[in-house]
Order: sequence, then C-alpha cells, then structure tokens
Amino acid sequence: MRIHHLNCGTLTPPGESMVCHVLLLEVGRHLVLVDTGFGSADVRAPGRLGPVRHLLRPALRPEETAVARIRALGLDPAAVSDVVLTHGDLDHAGGLVDLPHAQVHLLAAEQRAIRHPRGLLEAQRYRPSQWAHGPRITPHRPGAVRWKGFEGCVDLRAVAPGMLLVPMPGHTAGHAGVAISTGSGWLLHAGDAFHSALSLREGSSRLDVRVRQGLLAHDEPALRSTQHRLGALARRDPAVRIINSHDRKLWEQP
Repeated sequence: MRIHHLNCGTLTPPGESMVCHVLLLEVGRHLVLVDTGFGSADVRAPGRLGPVRHLLRPALRPEETAVARIRALGLDPAAVSDVVLTHGDLDHAGGLVDLPHAQVHLLAAEQRAIRHPRGLLEAQRYRPSQWAHGPRITPHRPGAVRWKGFEGCVDLRAVAPGMLLVPMPGHTAGHAGVAISTGSGWLLHAGDAFHSALSLREGSSRLDVRVRQGLLAHDEPALRSTQHRLGALARRDPAVRIINSHDRKLWEQP
C-alpha cells in the first residue's frame, strides 16, 4: 500500500496559511481517499460554500482538487472506490461530487448532523450543495475496537488493510480520526481534532488557535479532552505519526 499526502485546498484566514491535508491510498487496483478537500464545483461557484468562505478565504484552484491531484500522479480518479471522512465540513467533503461512485464512510452521528443540522454553526459547516448528488454513504456506529487508548474504533480493513475509524469527539457531532497501519508504525489523520501541532504540547497552544478551535467546536470540553489524549499519545508512542487537516508544517514534513 502506498500513501500520498495531498493538499486539496489552500486556506488563507487572517495571519495564517493552511492546507487541506488529504490522504490518497493506493490499495491494489483501488484508490482510497481520507477526506477530499474542495471540489471542482466549489472552484466554479464559490458562493455555494456560504459566508464562511470569507473567513477561510480558500484559494479554490482547479489543480488543488482531489481529482486533479490524482490525475497529476498518473492515476485514474474513477479508481477511487472509497472515501473515508473525518467529518463533513465544507473543506473536507467538497470533492465528493467529483467521485459519485465512491462509497463514503463516516460515523453515524456525523451523518445525522449533516442530514439534520442544528443551529447556525451546523447550518454553515454542512453545505447542502455538496451532498445534493446523493453520495453512497455507509454510516458506522462506534465499534468494539480499542486502539491506543481510544474506544469505539471501527475496523475498516475491508476498505484498506490496517485502517481504523477512531472516534475523536468535539469538533463536530461525529468527528473521527483515521488510523492506518504502515507496517513500521501507524499514521493517524486526526482531522480537525487539532488545528496546530502546538495544541498537543502541554501549555503551549497559541491563544488565537484556541479561540478559533473553540468557536468552531460542537462540544469544546470534548475537544479539549480529545486533544489531551492525542498529546499524551504523541509523547508516549513515537511509532505513531500524528497529522491533521490544516497544519501546513505537518503536511510538508517528510
């Protein structure tokens, strides 16, 4: 299995340059994506992203869409059999419309929130236009697997060898990380469980990052608990490489 690290959407909120860190897995003849970033329809019609685009300030470059990134690697987007979403935010699920035949995996709690958003925050983060094509969704309830201190993990070995969907509550109603066994260790895509690697260092998170994460959190105490557990994992187990969705330095590291 080969893993590619893609940027599928540059974001330029005030004072920051961020990425949409997407994983592409070559699994035999099939391809699997972890998140999708923005899609080609978002590039053509930015208004479909709603007012939050003025905060995120996405570059929306055609060459940064997942399908364009896949083609640039000499691969066929039609070979994408599955997409595993950490959550359904507009900067994570926009590329689904470009992959209409892929099976989409996410936690059942996240699917419920997407279908029945509550409050202004959920109404803005889940964009109906990104789901209107009727993607083939497999919602997963929390499973019986315990991994590195995280409970309720879902075994996704049928999607990719050694893949787990790891509940990481707080950012959204059904937020999850995706853990992948690499043979020499683990790669953990923690989605938006943290925005900056500084959040995992005790007492060193930047105030602006804490404020932004708090404003976007579905459940801020749960988010802080998730970050505490991720920080503890990072300190005790160097065989687990932890990445996230938006920290440019984590995307750029070899």
